[in-house]
Amino acid sequence: MAKLPPFPGTTGRRDWRTALDAIKKLLANGDDTTQVFRIMRALNVGNAPMNYARLIATEQGGRIAYDQVELARRFSDPAFVASFAPGTVGAAYRDFLETTGYSADGLVEVSRLVPSEDDLAHPYAWFGRRVRDTHDIWHVLTGYKADESMGEAALVAFSYAQVGGLGWALIGSAAALKSIRVTGSRLFANAVWEGYRHGRKAKWISGEDYLTLLHEPLDAARARLGIATPVAYLHAQRALGPELASYLSTQRAATAAAIAPERIAA
Repeated sequence: MAKLPPFPGTTGRRDWRTALDAIKKLLANGDDTTQVFRIMRALNVGNAPMNYARLIATEQGGRIAYDQVELARRFSDPAFVASFAPGTVGAAYRDFLETTGYSADGLVEVSRLVPSEDDLAHPYAWFGRRVRDTHDIWHVLTGYKADESMGEAALVAFSYAQVGGLGWALIGSAAALKSIRVTGSRLFANAVWEGYRHGRKAKWISGEDYLTLLHEPLDAARARLGIATPVAYLHAQRALGPELASYLSTQRAATAAAIAPERIAA
């Protein structure tokens, strides 16, 4: 695979000071999503050229890169989201948006709180937006909950295995290590490690034509992509309960405690 030049105007150096400051803040408040993007900007240096080169080396990648579809715009169109048949990846994504209250636009807005090259008219920037805009699609495909600390951490580990970038590795590792002290067990950490292993085994999802994938039956898509059932994650959910599974998020843990105290005590 050819090695592409770095992003114009970048030094190629990782900013560990910013990354460590951001991870400290993120571990103190898992609801502060801005810190995730600070970490990504600081550590995922050289990641976009590597993955863009990988994309255009795939059978469909050249066409996908040539079309440069802005997925956030499509995902923010109610008519587009409503168009998917029951049982498809797109229908599951629609259910995801309805149950979580999340939106593609919301993720874009949070990402823009941190200065970056993502909005530039450049192929690497477009690929970075593509990874950002499909994050919730990956939640749907993997089965990792988005409104839960453990689900996010497991998907972060899955993402590191898929697209690289030390930012993903730092977040997943830090969340897993802290969980051992907070929960008094390795269940959360095991779920994160499982996410990494599943990401390594799965097909490279960033090379998919998402506009086609969304029409595919969910179970068939998971089977084709080699996305395994997250057994350790599901076990940890049951054993820890919703409060400890969201230990990083004050808001989510408090909500879980108020809604289902009997599950937490079980």
